Amino acid sequence: MVYRKMPKQSFPKTCGIKISSKSKVVLEKRYLRKNEKGEIVETPEEMFHRIAKNIASADAKYNNTIDTAPIENRFYDAMSNLEFLPNSPALMNAGREFQQLAACFVLPVEDSIESIFDAVKHAALIHQSGGGTGFSFSNIRHRNDLVRTSGGRASGPISFMKVFNEATEAINQGGFRRGANMAILRVDHPDILDFISAKDREGNLINFNISVSITDEFMKALEKNGKYSLVNPRTGMVVRQLYAREVFDKLTYAAWKNGEPGVLFIDKINGSNPTPDIGAIESTNPCGEQPLLPFESCVLGSISLTKMLVVDDGNYKINWKKLSDTIKLGVHFLDNVIDMNKFPLIDITRVTTGNRKIGLGVMGFADMLIRMGIPYNSTDALNIAGKLMEFFSKEADTASAELAEKRGVFPNFEKSKLNKPGSLKLRNATRTTIAPTGTLSIIANCSSGIEPLFALSYVHHILDNKEISGLHHLFEEIAKEKGFYSQTLVKEISTKGTIRDIENIPEDVKRVFVTAREISPEWHVRMQATFQKHVDNAVSKTVNFPQNSTKEDVERVFLIAYKSGCKGITVYRDKSRMSQALSIECACEEIL
Repeated sequence: MVYRKMPKQSFPKTCGIKISSKSKVVLEKRYLRKNEKGEIVETPEEMFHRIAKNIASADAKYNNTIDTAPIENRFYDAMSNLEFLPNSPALMNAGREFQQLAACFVLPVEDSIESIFDAVKHAALIHQSGGGTGFSFSNIRHRNDLVRTSGGRASGPISFMKVFNEATEAINQGGFRRGANMAILRVDHPDILDFISAKDREGNLINFNISVSITDEFMKALEKNGKYSLVNPRTGMVVRQLYAREVFDKLTYAAWKNGEPGVLFIDKINGSNPTPDIGAIESTNPCGEQPLLPFESCVLGSISLTKMLVVDDGNYKINWKKLSDTIKLGVHFLDNVIDMNKFPLIDITRVTTGNRKIGLGVMGFADMLIRMGIPYNSTDALNIAGKLMEFFSKEADTASAELAEKRGVFPNFEKSKLNKPGSLKLRNATRTTIAPTGTLSIIANCSSGIEPLFALSYVHHILDNKEISGLHHLFEEIAKEKGFYSQTLVKEISTKGTIRDIENIPEDVKRVFVTAREISPEWHVRMQATFQKHVDNAVSKTVNFPQNSTKEDVERVFLIAYKSGCKGITVYRDKSRMSQALSIECACEEIL
């Protein structure tokens, strides 16, 4: 293939897309096409044209006489205006030879050497293509259990997690896009205590996020200060019993100490599994927002809420018509991605195309609130979140139903819980997801997912140790408009990370520019739960704790999350790790 050589400066100054300096670094480093010498050979405009043309061509599969140019232009406009962006593999691979476009995968791990090392191999192929993988290790027999074929004793799931970790590290060192994994173990697995402490030292299992799969039975035992059973996954027999309080104390201490494990409320997740006859959900993608069946993948996309605003009588308000149109376009785009995807395994093709799950969500929520003059930690913000996501979900369902009329329902629809009298016939088994959007939000120049601002002055540690520093763009804009911007102020904010105690900043500005560490953990959970009420899949969100928080604070948040209907919860106490990124980013989709 012959590539047109570009000038040495990244991309031409004539580029018509408004790209921030942070976006420029990210696009140059990983997304823009390069030749064999590593020279950039496409502009951002050309990248978006490449993607739009490729994804729009899927329409011709359903009507071979259709002119795909109009939808190609709409896809291009939405992406180039940074109103909608698909997950990173689609940005990198669409219209190129690789053509693996999905971000999230779950692979089965059964209790045999063949299954375990098949999963290692399959994960390597997925990581090479830009995807992230989730695994449940709950089916592997516990440490010291009998191995009949050899007469020896089993080494347990954690020993095999180390094999997966090293394989991922080898892939990373091979120059591919950084891989990431989610390891999940049921709370009733006999090795649960070892699993909880598996990452107690920083650097252990560095290529894994880990989460405990918590059952309703466990939570009932915890409430009653009672015992619950640990079950041998090989025989189904009870091995022993533990006090739920003992396990919960160790879990919350570990999460307090360094942010892991997270927890998944697996019965809540399976309660909303649209296709239980196809299988039970055991795992999620690395950031927890996408529960998937074994051998299932999902494509994600996010709409920038900062682009969905309109000024009315001097105030910012949500442009509901534009949001509706963009949701419908996003559902159409992601459904097309499934058709254009080159899946890495036949089994993944079968399960994914059978359910056609997509995960459309939002980013820039905190920035939207700032524009609207609403503090993140307020009842008004919760009300806006609920109204917004309820509207979003209904519009996504309508868009999926409209596609189903033209293209048919997803193949497993008849066997799904969605097949009910009077209900919409849907093209996609799931439609909505809230992803962390770490790098996507940098490209779109907006806040991550539904997270509050982490700080007003920051350094992003991304892209193979590349650092990007700066002052939050909305704060800088408003400070200049109101006349209190100065270099002295910038230096003071960079030292403190907050404006709460800085004089000469108007109170109305301080009120809306609240940072994650200034928001109580309970407000974090309330916001996550509000979104979860209207999301098919799950919500990726980190509950930030100040450094002086206690284990009991973490315990309280876990219980609130369970009772408020969250499907999982992740916490992070400030400075509990020697090194930390600006925020915990989604490796399956975003870490590069």
